[in-house]
Amino acid sequence: MTAVDPGIQPTAAPPAPAGIEANGLNVIAESERKGRARDLFWPWFGANVSVLGLSYGSFILGFGISFVQATVVAVIGIAVSFALCGVVALAGRRGSAPTMLLSRAAFGVNGNRLAALISWILLVGWETALTSLAVLATSTVFTELGLDLGPLTKIVALVVVAALTVGGGILGFDAIMRMQKWITIVTGVLTVVYIALTAGSIDLGAVGGLPSGDATALIGALVFVMTGFGLGWVNAAADYSRYLPRSTRGAGVFGWTTFGGAVAPVILVVLGLLLAGSSKRLSDAIGADPIGALTTLLPTWFLVPFAVVAILGLVGGSVLNIYSSGLALLSAGVRVPRFVAAGIDGVLVVAGTIYVAFFAPDFVGPFQAFLITLGVPIAAWCGVFIGDVVLRRRPYADAELLDPRGRYGSVRLSAVLLVVLGTAIGWGLVVNGTPGFTWQGYLLAPLGGRDGAWAYANLGVLLALLLGFVGTLLATRGAVRHQESLPLERTR
Repeated sequence: MTAVDPGIQPTAAPPAPAGIEANGLNVIAESERKGRARDLFWPWFGANVSVLGLSYGSFILGFGISFVQATVVAVIGIAVSFALCGVVALAGRRGSAPTMLLSRAAFGVNGNRLAALISWILLVGWETALTSLAVLATSTVFTELGLDLGPLTKIVALVVVAALTVGGGILGFDAIMRMQKWITIVTGVLTVVYIALTAGSIDLGAVGGLPSGDATALIGALVFVMTGFGLGWVNAAADYSRYLPRSTRGAGVFGWTTFGGAVAPVILVVLGLLLAGSSKRLSDAIGADPIGALTTLLPTWFLVPFAVVAILGLVGGSVLNIYSSGLALLSAGVRVPRFVAAGIDGVLVVAGTIYVAFFAPDFVGPFQAFLITLGVPIAAWCGVFIGDVVLRRRPYADAELLDPRGRYGSVRLSAVLLVVLGTAIGWGLVVNGTPGFTWQGYLLAPLGGRDGAWAYANLGVLLALLLGFVGTLLATRGAVRHQESLPLERTR
């Protein structure tokens, strides 16, 4: 076994065609670091301004809670989950490397392959979900306009959305940052128009009459919000801060990442709560077509602009996912250039979208199963990674992130075991009604079983997060101090 991955140097990128980002798992060279902390606002806002946030209003109210309860849960869940992204982004600024490369400091160079694989599956799943929603929304808009062309509409929509998403992922960081800036501006303006047009559909009496839920419902809704927003991004958050100069203020990196990611979802989810709480018919329709159902509230003249804002908002999220999934695939051990990895993921996303858009009976059931099932292991990983970031006081040793014989070792057994244990306990304390996932919940017997009051609180996600974090603080403090006591030789 060689000490360092062949062909990859700490600050040297493999060659790439003109116009395509070459940097992959390498640490960004000093000469390439650029930008300011506030530049992080664009990718994070553009990725989360999607009108899918409106549909979350219906999803959250499905837990049987009131509007006030749902609003509090949404604000707390969104803010806290994106704050986790802010902490991970700090590691990106400190290490100038992708999230899943920096994760090797916590898990070991080879031990991190498990975390990278989990991350890759989650990111590809999100890409598929967002791309599928864009295709379904486009089909619904054309139907509302009386231009239903059957499967051809979905095919054309798939080609356009896939071209934007996969193309952006292949071109890389600079292209994505430019795309996200324009997506932010266009979708931001059109979303304000949508809010103005749908405000008249809000029935405050109906919203105020929604019954309150108990503590178990609140916790379940909170976990769902966290997994649907910030926890879905934690494994990619350092990918967009790694180009910043290491002199960039940490408070700015944390603040702009958290604010950029959270501000649009908070506004959209609260509006979605008002709309879903006003109309049970709309709330039920969202289950079949989460974005297309929102067109029923619009005048005909705004359907095309709505299609634009829906597609661009979803592309804003999926292009970040496909970029990061390519980096995760490399960290999992696949030895191809970064742009090739993004292309591989693009093929998988297109295949998954064809299934969801053309053959799947519904969207929400598999989507919720996906969020909860992968939310558990990624929460455990997040706890370990953030615990490791909190313990560190010195910069990462660049070259040794690629060397299993270096200070970070081949496998950090404690970190791997925390993820495995957190996942095993977490899956035992969540419930999935989707076929193929009903095996979950095997530890719920003391809490009343799968049909008990605590079944859908999904405590497993929170426990996995806490176990990873606390376990890392307790088990690895000495190891981190030893690592940081060694001489630091950095290639810049």
